[in-house]
Amino acid sequence: MKSDKNRNDADESTIQEIRRLKNELGKAFPRYAVFIVAFNNADDVVSVLKRIPEAIYDLLEEVYVFDDFSQDDTFITTRRYVADALLQKISVYQNPRKYGYGGNQKLGYEYALAKKYDHVILLQGDGKYAPECLPDFILATLKNDAHIVIGSRFLPDGREAFRKMPLLKYIAIRLLNAYQNFLLRGKLSDYHCGYRLYSTSFLKKAQFNLNTNDYHFDTEIILQAHSVGERIRETPVPVYSSKEISRIRGFEYAFHVMLSVLDYRLHRIGITSKRKYTPILPVIYTLKDFPYSSHQFILQNVKPGQRVLDIGCGDGSLAHRIRQKGCHVTGIDLLSGEDLNYTLDHYITWNLEEPRDLPLRREFDCVILGDIIEHLIDGIGLLMRVRKVLKENGRLIISTPNIALWYYRLMVGFGRFTYKDKGIMDQTHVHFYTLQSLRDHLKSTGYNLLAENVTGIPFPLVIKSPRLKWLAMTLNAAYYRLARLWPKMFAYQFVITAEIVRLEWDEMIKLPARYRDPHPHLHQPAP
Repeated sequence: MKSDKNRNDADESTIQEIRRLKNELGKAFPRYAVFIVAFNNADDVVSVLKRIPEAIYDLLEEVYVFDDFSQDDTFITTRRYVADALLQKISVYQNPRKYGYGGNQKLGYEYALAKKYDHVILLQGDGKYAPECLPDFILATLKNDAHIVIGSRFLPDGREAFRKMPLLKYIAIRLLNAYQNFLLRGKLSDYHCGYRLYSTSFLKKAQFNLNTNDYHFDTEIILQAHSVGERIRETPVPVYSSKEISRIRGFEYAFHVMLSVLDYRLHRIGITSKRKYTPILPVIYTLKDFPYSSHQFILQNVKPGQRVLDIGCGDGSLAHRIRQKGCHVTGIDLLSGEDLNYTLDHYITWNLEEPRDLPLRREFDCVILGDIIEHLIDGIGLLMRVRKVLKENGRLIISTPNIALWYYRLMVGFGRFTYKDKGIMDQTHVHFYTLQSLRDHLKSTGYNLLAENVTGIPFPLVIKSPRLKWLAMTLNAAYYRLARLWPKMFAYQFVITAEIVRLEWDEMIKLPARYRDPHPHLHQPAP
């Protein structure tokens, strides 16, 4: 298959601009590689290699071909061509068995990671995309700091695609693009082009090895890019004329694409949980800055000017808001805390599972345990240690999810207990609480309960579209009222304010005289 763009069409001005940027960057210039996937393309792969512009070879670290155990002479023919032409930067490999389109890509990206390349450009071995466009992909990373670049056959206006594509294929791709943009709230013109660039920094975060080995691998890896918030750039590529795959195969591909996107969307809103869409990076817990949220209730209960201890402060988002009330805020967490100086007055790096007293005095008016106790193996031990840093009239404010929410009762009834990357079934949660079990924990560790509140399902975090903000806020307010009516069934989180019960002897002697023991020497502990 031949693209309409030939070797002489490589844009010399683009290559010159890349060279200029390379001179500016010096040793910081990224390391690029071209990855060619091949299967039964004995003649086409050699043609693709010949059409790679000679002028960009010194900009590339390697061009590597992975033959997916072809049944023809693809591997032998390509190896012979490379050897005869004395092409030093081209490597040719053959898989020991057929892994499939997606499986072959997995091997190629692992190869790029092992070689420590910065960017890898995926090029099809059947010649249906123009190698002459390689400089455009490279320039997009240098000019726009793009981590993912996809070729688009519909840019700038889609006329060429309409003219050259079979009508059924054109309509199908357009409909799939519209479907994906609707569910992903995106604006891409071509999700299905197999001409792409990925940065290895993105590949390190994406669990692409969990993806399918079939053709919709390309869809799943874009969904993984969406899950980590990578911005995707597009660059125009020529439309090729090709033999059509069977209609049955085309319908099968479209079905899998639609199913994958829907599955991802359900994962995002918490109905299902898919490990492959959970990125390999630290989970950042979002500040819940909307009415009836746990963070709003915590902020309302902290008085201006107090000394506050935020245990498990994370990125300091909540602490920063508390400081704006004129409070002196100390944070404590397992992280290094290097980036928290602007949000906190003082930070302590501490393992909250340590069975030792916190390295603090009894100096705090308020201690916050915001969504942290469920992450700890020894939550009761931490509650005991918190008692020793609260002032006499100090307050503990604690929030935790409700495992008895109606949805999870229903799921357990159907035999499902699936962990997720966030929410009540967060995979880092090691304890689960109901309202009664949280009350019991607090009472058994020496606290009086002063106030209880609940939160509803955080609809503003689920419905993020600015156009639907009104709907998110309406549902948020309505559901909060429902949760107040029946907390144990409908509350998403519980927020409890408590004070410590004084049982220590040194506190007893501070009581007014009429309450003092007339014979204190009978009860003093032996020296």
